[in-house]
Amino acid sequence: MTAPSTADPAELARAYYDALDAGDYDRLAALLDPAFVQRRPDRTFEGRDRFVAFMRDERPMTDTTHAVDAVYPHGPGVAVRGRLLDADGDEVFAFVDVFSVDSGRLSSLATYARGDDG
Repeated sequence: MTAPSTADPAELARAYYDALDAGDYDRLAALLDPAFVQRRPDRTFEGRDRFVAFMRDERPMTDTTHAVDAVYPHGPGVAVRGRLLDADGDEVFAFVDVFSVDSGRLSSLATYARGDDG
């Protein structure tokens, strides 16, 4: 796994969604620190390998796209507001992701999601 080509938090976040949407799990792993942690409403993933394994093999919907509506790059990390779209382009849920960056890699991610129920 090679290190990402940029340490810019906004570019790292965009590369994260690009890799995830393309199913490029090697590239996704390269963007993440080995100790990467994601906290989301339904669970927590600890470690890059566990997170990538879930995204590759276990998530219920893989034919999705992340529509990034805004990137807020100020601070030691970056926040992203967007929507997860299904294969037909319909919104599954809206989200805000807050990434922390350390040594040019994404070190943690807090995901806040809202579905049709408000």
